[in-house]
Amino acid sequence: MTASPIGSHDAGDSPMQADEFKATTDAVISNIEKVIEGKTDTIRIAVSVMLAEGHLLIEDVPGVGKTMLAKAMAATIDCTMHRIQFTPDLLPSDVTGVSIYDQETRDFTFKPGAVFANIVVGDEINRASPKTQSALLECMEERQVTVDGTTYSLQDPFMVMATQNPIEMEGTYPLPEAQRDRFTARVTIGYPAPDAELKMLDIHGMGSPLEQLKPVINSYTVHRMVDFVRHIHVAEPLKKYAISLVGSTRQTPELRLGASPRSALHLLRIARAHAAFAGRTYVIPDDLQELAVPVLAHRVLATSDAQLARRSTEAIIQDLVRRVPVPVQGG
Repeated sequence: MTASPIGSHDAGDSPMQADEFKATTDAVISNIEKVIEGKTDTIRIAVSVMLAEGHLLIEDVPGVGKTMLAKAMAATIDCTMHRIQFTPDLLPSDVTGVSIYDQETRDFTFKPGAVFANIVVGDEINRASPKTQSALLECMEERQVTVDGTTYSLQDPFMVMATQNPIEMEGTYPLPEAQRDRFTARVTIGYPAPDAELKMLDIHGMGSPLEQLKPVINSYTVHRMVDFVRHIHVAEPLKKYAISLVGSTRQTPELRLGASPRSALHLLRIARAHAAFAGRTYVIPDDLQELAVPVLAHRVLATSDAQLARRSTEAIIQDLVRRVPVPVQGG
């Protein structure tokens, strides 16, 4: 038997309060940290993406815990989870589903694919062909699947957590621009600090802590947390500031593809979650500045000159954040 997750329908439809939100998010982060050591900031962004009703891309070299983070997030929530191992021979129908002819009924029956779950863990997404990667486009944006002219709604909440290896690794395909733009944020885990790596040897050396991980919240609680985040206030000057940050990516000569209008929407949504984590009921410029790189850097493309100068998109976005004027109180 597993312990009862936080939240139940017995709580009624009462809005979540700030103290309850903090207690719940603390429980979620603490639970994930039982598996992922010393990466609180990365975990916080991952949870913020979930509460912003978005999707997360985790990019890093093999062996640093990308899949472990995604599976720990899924195990922390008492809801349905499917894992897709993306390989070169994976077909779009394996992801979305397929209509199969039933001999008994003499009709076609839809067999749902792996995307029909609350949390979909896409492991090494850039090892599948672009055609298969594109099977997620409708799922991620419209939260539905269309097969043979029939549209099927996906579960709610719905989140895709995909991992990928750097494009320099063998056997990888670059994600299409439209696919990258649907991910709310991209994070990297990085190598652990020596003390965290030592603790990892103790914890993981005797077995997988994922097997002992219990859910601490359920899908109903996620809905209440999402509703709490939606009501975080964003002042008009900050909305204009977000548009200025995104617009600056389209004007700099170092980028040949700027961020889309969708990215401004994603930036504001995750900024609300970031503010809620900080115990505020309103967004401040710092929220947008701290999230600009994870939200924007994977959506833009550097020019050839910038690449030759070894200028990463992360560094370019950081420079733009420093240059775009910050709104002042009353301005």
